[in-house]
Amino acid sequence: MRSWTRATIAATASLAAVAGGLAATATEAAAFGAATPAAVVNYLHTISGNHIVSGVHNKEPLSNPSAYTAQAHTITGKWPGLWGGELGFRADDIANRQTMTNQAKTEWTNGSLVALTWHMCRPDVSTCEFDGGVNGSKLSDAEWSSLITSGGSLNNAYKAKLDTAVPYLQQLKDAGVPVLFRPLHEMSDGWAWWGGRSGGNGSAKLFQITHDYLLSKGLTNLIWVWNVKDNGSSSSVAGFYPGDAYVDVVTLDPWNHGYPPSDWYSAIVSVSHGKPIALAEVGNIPSAAQLSGQPLWSYFMIWSEYLTSCNCNSAIQATFNNSRTLSQGQFTIAGGGGGGGSRTGAITGIGGKCVDVAGSNTANGTAVQLYDCNGSSAQQWTVGTDGTIRALGKCLDVTGQGTANGTVLQVWDCNGSGAQQWTALPDGRLRNPQSGRVMDDPAGSTANGTRLQIWDANGNAWQVWHLPA
Repeated sequence: MRSWTRATIAATASLAAVAGGLAATATEAAAFGAATPAAVVNYLHTISGNHIVSGVHNKEPLSNPSAYTAQAHTITGKWPGLWGGELGFRADDIANRQTMTNQAKTEWTNGSLVALTWHMCRPDVSTCEFDGGVNGSKLSDAEWSSLITSGGSLNNAYKAKLDTAVPYLQQLKDAGVPVLFRPLHEMSDGWAWWGGRSGGNGSAKLFQITHDYLLSKGLTNLIWVWNVKDNGSSSSVAGFYPGDAYVDVVTLDPWNHGYPPSDWYSAIVSVSHGKPIALAEVGNIPSAAQLSGQPLWSYFMIWSEYLTSCNCNSAIQATFNNSRTLSQGQFTIAGGGGGGGSRTGAITGIGGKCVDVAGSNTANGTAVQLYDCNGSSAQQWTVGTDGTIRALGKCLDVTGQGTANGTVLQVWDCNGSGAQQWTALPDGRLRNPQSGRVMDDPAGSTANGTRLQIWDANGNAWQVWHLPA
């Protein structure tokens, strides 16, 4: 097994990774530095259609958090390009979350993407066994209502359970590690207590709650991976989708079919609305022909023991050595400042106008507006690693902690509230997690003095913002 403190790895075979018409050749494993979720998502966009990142999950015990990844290396001579870890449900595994977190840092530093899954116990149970605690522990309709209702007993218990993971996710943020975070996985199936409930107040609602709560804790390093299983009809997928504002990567676990039939592939492509798609769990490793036939998958993750129980070594070697497959050392992620420092400069929007503090006024409640760029301090914004955006010593703030469409923006003393948290999405939108809405220039006006607001994400050009480099 690999040492948890290994900082560098041996050189791997070079590969020309062609993306968007440009070739990049890696002759040795390149360590990753601090980066943002947007950098990872942008990279997955770049390779989609021509390459796929190899991955292996490492299930419990958390005391041995790279056992299956090490098996893949023994078989192929390569380290997978994605390391999958688990947050755990048994008491002994939860006690080893720090070991898992340390491994995640090492994997990122060594040049692999980091993905985390959480087989969570029921909200009202602190630790459990898989059977009867994760699997098969159904919630009644009344319990579900309590779970998704703010202030409900199960809602409070669920958020308290999320709190237990926050310190470890925060460590990864501090280390500049973007995490492909896949909560409530396979939600289209009913085997787990969180799954099988379609519609607006079903499993998708709990995903939204999870997303907004963890973002309110400042965890801006999470890449939100939504996941379904290939059960039932592929047409049912949309009923579990929480919405574009809550999802960064759309994924499928094709356990029933082994590899997705064309209708499931098409359904995932359709619901993704242009976001990267991936195979979050597979038992049988995809063949060259399968990858060529469904070229938009951006990564696959072999599920732990299935690496050797369902695959012969020659099949694993063939896929890892395929020119389409990228393993550790065969790609890199551009730095983006996530956990590695703040960025200061102008924020520009439609018409090349700048986000501006009206009159350079530092009083609480001063309007945030659009204005001709002039290089003044009122247009110098610091995008912090804590989720805030600051100018003139104040924070960009949603007036009155409002969540309604049309609530205007202002500057205010920084106070750690959800009204002052902002997430830069890969498509250029700035999302306020507390409201679920994004920064908006009303009707796309380019007139000086147009006051900015929050509004539902709608794809209009006046919701796209260019942050400091």
